[in-house]
Amino acid sequence: MRFTRMRMRTANATAAVVMAVPLTLAGTAPQGHAQDASPTPSPSGTFGSGCAGLAQKVGTAKDKVVEAAAAYPQLSHLVSAAVRAHLNGTLDEKPGITVFAPNDQAFQAATVSQFASLLADQGQLKKLLTYHVVDRQITPDELSHGSFKTVEGSKLTTSGSGTDFKVNGEANIVCGNIKAANATIYVVDTVLEPPS
Repeated sequence: MRFTRMRMRTANATAAVVMAVPLTLAGTAPQGHAQDASPTPSPSGTFGSGCAGLAQKVGTAKDKVVEAAAAYPQLSHLVSAAVRAHLNGTLDEKPGITVFAPNDQAFQAATVSQFASLLADQGQLKKLLTYHVVDRQITPDELSHGSFKTVEGSKLTTSGSGTDFKVNGEANIVCGNIKAANATIYVVDTVLEPPS
């Protein structure tokens, strides 16, 4: 039953992306979203201005990372890309990872040609996505001056304080410290690019 639920969530997220991608490719501008004025950590330990739109879903802390991410409609592009790159099984099998998860608005900010090129090249897509994954769990306390080696092989950095953090000096962590069974997820508002 658990496997069926995961397949249904992943299928639903993928279907949402299939429907959303034509809108993005047609040139629809990313929509802004209301920011939560209070950046204080929630009782679940999540923090950030975007957590109001990404409230902890019931049961996702027991789910592996891709299934947990599939429960959040705002991460549907990421889930679809992970499935397309054949990373869902790989990520779900890794214990204790951290994912800096670009939200759908981050993917929508890419140009039509960038997005089409990315989806067409599975190797590049895999490289890009694994740059968002660190092979250990990162706590919020480690984000203020962090430097972490990614699964892709390059380093990414984190900086900030309190509940206001950036990744590589450009991507804002809009909701942090979301728990999955094998991962901690930090939702970011920019697709991170590995160093060339």
